[in-house]
Amino acid sequence: MNAFTLSSPLLPSSPLFPSRRGLLATAAGFGLSLQLMAVPALAADGALNRRKLIVVICRGGMDGLSVAPPIGDGEYRGLRGSLALNDSALPLDGTFALHPQLAAVHALARAGEARIVPAVATPDRARSHFEAQDVLETGAAGVYSTTSGWLNRAVETLSAHRKVDALSVGPTAPLILRGKVQTASWSPGRSVDAEARLPILLQDLYRNDPLLGPALARGLATETMAKDATAGLEGVQPAAMMGGKVGTAGAPPQQGRDAARTMGASLAGFMREPGGPTVAAISLDGFDSHANQAGLLTARLAYLDAVLDGVRSGLGPEWKDTVVVVATEFGRTARANGTGGTDHGTASTALLLGGALKPGGIVGDWPTLKVQALYENRDVTPTLDMRGLFKGVLAEHMGVDRAALENAVFPNSAAAKPVMGLV
Repeated sequence: MNAFTLSSPLLPSSPLFPSRRGLLATAAGFGLSLQLMAVPALAADGALNRRKLIVVICRGGMDGLSVAPPIGDGEYRGLRGSLALNDSALPLDGTFALHPQLAAVHALARAGEARIVPAVATPDRARSHFEAQDVLETGAAGVYSTTSGWLNRAVETLSAHRKVDALSVGPTAPLILRGKVQTASWSPGRSVDAEARLPILLQDLYRNDPLLGPALARGLATETMAKDATAGLEGVQPAAMMGGKVGTAGAPPQQGRDAARTMGASLAGFMREPGGPTVAAISLDGFDSHANQAGLLTARLAYLDAVLDGVRSGLGPEWKDTVVVVATEFGRTARANGTGGTDHGTASTALLLGGALKPGGIVGDWPTLKVQALYENRDVTPTLDMRGLFKGVLAEHMGVDRAALENAVFPNSAAAKPVMGLV
């Protein structure tokens, strides 16, 4: 049975097994606010009060050229080699498509409810998981410059006007939701998949070592191939509910997709409850694709797609008031490496989804994959600051004013202009 957990600086975590309504009632009984949030007085109308925001963080450096392959870019196939997605990709326009496992996202895009944000990056350029994730979640201009998350600070900014709830999906609140405002967490699976995180730790540690770096990559490739040989024999691992490994030879087993879709629908059910969460953050692991990228991302993107599909179907009519942002700490190299994967890069692709989204094409500019256009001759060049994307969503969808965005939520970010016209 899946465990529900309330987390607060004032209340020790306790496992519960209630209904969604029971979870909220239990929190009220303890005098605990799951999250505080509000909107400025000028925006305190009923329509704005119904709006919901979900942020999905794909940890490990998700390859944007696989999420939304630029199949119309003349350099794409030559750079990607065997990793190129050709006829199997799901077309969006004359340049971009979606990974074949993102079928639900593609259907939303065709309905005008999903858009891609290619060539987006945080201000960090170090290609370190730790540094890039810190900057992504704190919203700061530099690494390790604050200990609170930008989403928590946005909640704090808005909380002077209206109280609502927010929720993180996972055993603990991610950095993006840590700060002065209390949060609640729901853990639909086992706690932390330490085994899935260990390769990330080692790769960051040895990424500049001329001997240990390549040796680690080869070892991970060998391990991945061995797991591929037995994929499907073990069924779905418990960690699959929180982004653990599912089986990397192809798409995850049907029960893995069903579990992911159920998780998304359950989160949506919480958000549909009267007085339920308005803001949610989800963390998904497993996107570090140094080896066997094609198989690994087939599984991980199928899982992501099922989560998003569960959120959409679970929200029902409230989907029209919702925006979902899917982001990662950095992208991957434009060229494949020698183990069928890609290494740490710079710009990646974010996803915007929701019934509140305005229909349109890509968000931002595409720098192309021409050699002279690559960042340091290896990565997709960033053309959009991730903070500008977040600012635009917070301003237009949640009603955060410009001064608060630049001074409190994303300090020292005046140069990162909000991307407007999204909702």
